[in-house]
Amino acid sequence: MSEIKLVATARTDFGKGAARRTRRAGLIPAVLYGHGGEPLHVSLPGHQTMLALKHANALFSIELDGTSQLTIAKDVQRDPVKNVIEHVDMLIVKKGEKVAVEVPVHVTGESAPGTIHFVELQTIALSAEATDLPEQVEVSIEGLEAGTQVRAGDVTLPEGATLTDNPELIVVTIAVPQVSAEDEAADAEIAAGQAAASAAAQA
Repeated sequence: MSEIKLVATARTDFGKGAARRTRRAGLIPAVLYGHGGEPLHVSLPGHQTMLALKHANALFSIELDGTSQLTIAKDVQRDPVKNVIEHVDMLIVKKGEKVAVEVPVHVTGESAPGTIHFVELQTIALSAEATDLPEQVEVSIEGLEAGTQVRAGDVTLPEGATLTDNPELIVVTIAVPQVSAEDEAADAEIAAGQAAASAAAQA
């Protein structure tokens, strides 16, 4: 996806109190780091940043004091109750370099009739160009039979990306749904009730 431009302001106050004041002002505290420079403490526009972070591995162009830095989000801290963003760590990147990222798995297609699928691995670790990071990797399960396991090494990766996970890791498993004894008993009870109701109606 294209660069998402955000205008940042420098932060000079630190600590939990300062961070709370920043968030109350509708901003998100962030740190930009990488390439051997000193970390840059900034505030980002809250609503724009929140929307942008819904895209996995989004590429940001952060404008600060007349200069811009390309970055990707490496760590997003959220309030576990309110689910609001509390802080973002952003890695400064350069065009042409490769970075390690976690990419969400997206399953496509339908497995063989009578089967279901289980996603065993929600993300796959890749190395890809910083300015062309994939938002997801697609794993097709079209027509796969029960007992089939799709491993990380089987997944077709976006052009230019290389797998850094163990290729033997299981990503998706195809199986036959298992019916528990409780479910069978409940089904039998329902069937008996329906039979009794039908017999009573015919009497």
